[in-house]
Amino acid sequence: MIHTETDKHKGNGAHDETSAQDRQSSRAVDRHATPHTPLRPPMRSVAVWGPIAAVTVLAILVIIGVWHRISQRHDQENFAQRTTQLEVNVATAQRDSKPKELILPGTFQAFNQTTIFPRSNGYVASWKVDIGDYVQAGQLLAEIATPEVDQQLAQARAQEEIAKLTADRWRDLLDKKVVSKQEYDQNEKAYEGAKANLQQLEKIQGFQQILAPFAGKIAARNIDVGTLVTAGTGNSGTPLFSLVQSDVLRVYVFAPQENAPSIHEGLAAKIVLQEYPGQEFDGKVTRTAGALDPQSRTMQVEVQVPNQQGKLYAGMYGQVKFLLPDDNAPIVVPADAFAFRAQGPQVVTVTNDDRIHWQKISVGRDFGTQLEVLDGLKENTEVVMNPTDDLREGIKVQVKGAEKPKPEGSVARSGSNR
Repeated sequence: MIHTETDKHKGNGAHDETSAQDRQSSRAVDRHATPHTPLRPPMRSVAVWGPIAAVTVLAILVIIGVWHRISQRHDQENFAQRTTQLEVNVATAQRDSKPKELILPGTFQAFNQTTIFPRSNGYVASWKVDIGDYVQAGQLLAEIATPEVDQQLAQARAQEEIAKLTADRWRDLLDKKVVSKQEYDQNEKAYEGAKANLQQLEKIQGFQQILAPFAGKIAARNIDVGTLVTAGTGNSGTPLFSLVQSDVLRVYVFAPQENAPSIHEGLAAKIVLQEYPGQEFDGKVTRTAGALDPQSRTMQVEVQVPNQQGKLYAGMYGQVKFLLPDDNAPIVVPADAFAFRAQGPQVVTVTNDDRIHWQKISVGRDFGTQLEVLDGLKENTEVVMNPTDDLREGIKVQVKGAEKPKPEGSVARSGSNR
């Protein structure tokens, strides 16, 4: 079929008109449906992310609340600590400073003591001092008459003079070559012998005067005028006087082996005698033997005691008291620093930065005002007096002036000396 151009145009126009109407109808339907059909997210997304978001928000709120509470509490504690900081008294744990007491028996001896004997035979012409007299060194005590020595001395002087004259004559003869040198030497030696004998007798005659060898007190006089005396010492001689020097006395004691290392020169001692109850005399160790007697296992010790007042006498018996340091003494703390808790016996210590620490200890002997610490506490550690439950572990405290130390031992310290 042949269509004309006019028909084509008519056909196209009708098709276009129909398409335009359809589009208008579709838009009309869309405009009519939009207000009545809203858009919604997929149901799966809302179910997953909704709870997560809620939990996250809740966690943030909780964290903020906890942090605020902690910060507030910390500020309150700091404020309370600044305004109401606990004050404590402390004492220093030290080894028991009470020394050990050692008492030993001893006998008094004079610093110098001697018996005076004559040096020549004779009889007592006079005595100058008596018992109890104090004499100086070199003082005349007595005179001994020695007639035999005097006679011998006179003969010796005559012999010496003759020997001298003879020696002089033989010297002149030797110069003139009348005698031999041997004859001259014999006479010269005879003169020297006579001279020596004279000098010896003169010394013996000098012993007629009895002189004090040192200053002291006459303890005994064994002679009287006319008493015959014999030169010598001990059993062979006649004792004249006994002289003692007692312004300083010596006391000898024997220290046991266990105490010997603690006794040394310069150590103070106290002398106790029953004749003077309640009174003690001061002494000092001046010498030690430095070795033990293998039989008794003791060491001899010399103690010197001043005696200017003369209350003490040589030959007395007394007791010597030593106060010896105990290097192995236990650590002690005041009884008021002790606390018994569920964990066992404890003390409260103060650290270098003034903080509290509860320290468990092992307790030994009870000395009344003090307790012996066997373990758990070092020397010079500070402990709190009268601890209470308010002293929580680690809190900071203020140290007040320390209490005075107890007589038995431990020493309290000032607040700043740690």
